Amino acid sequence: MNPVKAVLFHRDGTLVEDVPRNAGPGGVRPVAGAREALALLRARGIRTGVVTQQPGVVPGPLTDADVRRVQHRVDELLGPFDVFAVCPHGPGDGCNCRAPHPGLLLWAAGRICTAPTGLVVIGDNDAGMAAARRAGARGILVPTARTGPEETVRADHVAPDLTTAVRAVLDGPPQGRVLADERPIQEAFTAGPGPDGVR
Repeated sequence: MNPVKAVLFHRDGTLVEDVPRNAGPGGVRPVAGAREALALLRARGIRTGVVTQQPGVVPGPLTDADVRRVQHRVDELLGPFDVFAVCPHGPGDGCNCRAPHPGLLLWAAGRICTAPTGLVVIGDNDAGMAAARRAGARGILVPTARTGPEETVRADHVAPDLTTAVRAVLDGPPQGRVLADERPIQEAFTAGPGPDGVR
């Protein structure tokens, strides 16, 4: 049995395109492979959740209603998710839920009755990976154009895309620092003979 019970995804840049301070559902566009990756997890009974930092809520210009509308659209396009967790604070607010602090992840884990050791966090930044480490969860970094090279170097696990990260979870827990989807290689050696009798 897979020891991974749930996967928490960063929202912006990991599940959907990163639109800074997105206040409306019209800006929600899933990243390539997101639907397929989530379907793979759900088919195996692994819970899924979304974690996001929205510092525009405190003190503005975003509102709680803006965040809820975007979350609702994410759920329409990619759900159903078992939990949504939002940190509305900025870097100087001193909250425990803003990464690299683990509070948001621990809250999400509690909502779905999952021990942090049964969680994998998939995201695109160093702070999120540090929060996973502090919570006792595993983290997989999927770099984007906004991910710095030093963040990639510090990550415990790095995957080139969302689908590779999820396949590593399904084989899980993830092993190795740089994760690669080796199924095409395996299939080349295990496929039956072709029409000319050659493998």
